Amino acid sequence: MTQAQEAILLVGGKGTRLRPLTVNTPKPMVPAAGVPFLTHQLVRARAAGVEHIVLATSYLAEVFEPYFGDGSSLGLHLEYVTEAEPLGTGGAIRNVASRLRSGPDDPVLVFNGDILTGLDIRALVDTHRSSGAEVSLHLTRVEDPRAFGLVPTDDTGRVTAFLEKPQTPEEIVTDQINAGAYVFRRSVIDRIPEGRPVSVERETFPELLSSGAHLQGMVDSTYWLDLGTPQAFVRGSADLVLGRAPSPAVPGRCGDRLVLPTAKVAADAKLTGGTVVGEGAAVGEGARISGSTLLAGAVVEAGAVITDSLVGAGARVGARTVLTDTVVGDGAVVGADNELRDGVRVWCDATLPAGAIRFSSDR
Repeated sequence: MTQAQEAILLVGGKGTRLRPLTVNTPKPMVPAAGVPFLTHQLVRARAAGVEHIVLATSYLAEVFEPYFGDGSSLGLHLEYVTEAEPLGTGGAIRNVASRLRSGPDDPVLVFNGDILTGLDIRALVDTHRSSGAEVSLHLTRVEDPRAFGLVPTDDTGRVTAFLEKPQTPEEIVTDQINAGAYVFRRSVIDRIPEGRPVSVERETFPELLSSGAHLQGMVDSTYWLDLGTPQAFVRGSADLVLGRAPSPAVPGRCGDRLVLPTAKVAADAKLTGGTVVGEGAAVGEGARISGSTLLAGAVVEAGAVITDSLVGAGARVGARTVLTDTVVGDGAVVGADNELRDGVRVWCDATLPAGAIRFSSDR
C-alpha cells in the first residue's frame, strides 16, 4: 500500500451559504461533533499516512494557527499560507506550492475544506500511482447531479470530460460528480498560473484534459456530504456522532448524543439523533433535542423542542420554544414560546421577544 506524505487543505472560503454560522468563525472551524470540522479532516489524513499538511487560508485566517499550532498534537506538521486576495481553488493550490517538499513526480493530496467523507484516501493514492495519471479525482455518485460538476469516465476510469452544472436531461450523461479530493503529481501544481485567481474545476482540469493529460477518476461511494448549508452541516455533525460518517476525532463513543464534559443537561431532557451539547452549554428540564448542535455556552430552557437545528455559541433559546431546521447565531436570544422552522436564520446577537414569531395559532 503506497501513501502520499503531503497534503494541501483548502480552507479559505467565506462560507457565505452557512451564515450566520460563519460570521465569527471560518467554516472549517465551526464545531462538528464537538471539535472544529477541520480536525476530522486532519485526523483522517494522518490516519492515511499523511505527515505534512499546508493549510491554504484566507477568510478569518488568523484563527487557525492559534488553535492547531504546528500540528504536533495530532502527529502532523502543519504550515499556514494566507492569501491576501482570494485566488480560487487552483490559485490557492499554486500559492502554497513553495511549502511542499515533494519531488516532481511525487503525489500530493488536495482536499476541499468543506467535505465530510468516508473516502479511502490510500486507495485514491494507489489508483493514482497504478494508473500513472497526472491528476486523480475522487468521484462520488449522486441522485440529482444538477448542482454539481459532472465527471464522466471511460471503462478504465479515465476522465473524458468536465461538465459544469448540467440543466437539461440531455446534459446529464453521468451521475458521477467531482467529490472534492484529488491527488496531483507535484509537477502539475507547479504549472498552475501564479498570482491570479484560478479554478481547478473550470480551468485547470479542462485545460489538462484538452492538452491530452491523463486524469483518472476513482468512484468511491462511501459516505459523502458537502457541508455548504446549515442543514447539511447539522446533519454532518449528527452523522459523525451516530457513527454514520467515520472519524477518529469524535471525542467520545458514537451514539445518540455527545455531551461535552462541562455541559449541564437536566435529568429528564431527551437528546437523540446525534445531538451535540457543547462545552459549558445547558439544557433545561423536559427539553427535547433531536439531531441538533448546541455550541459552547448555549442555553436551552425548560420544555423547548429543537429538531435538526444549530444554536450558536452563547445563544439562548427560551422555554417552550420550538425550533425546526433553524440556525440561531452566536449570542442571539430567542424568547419563550416562539416557533421557528423551515430554514429560518436568526442573526448573531439578535433578540426575539417571547411569543414574537409563530407558524401555528397560539391557542
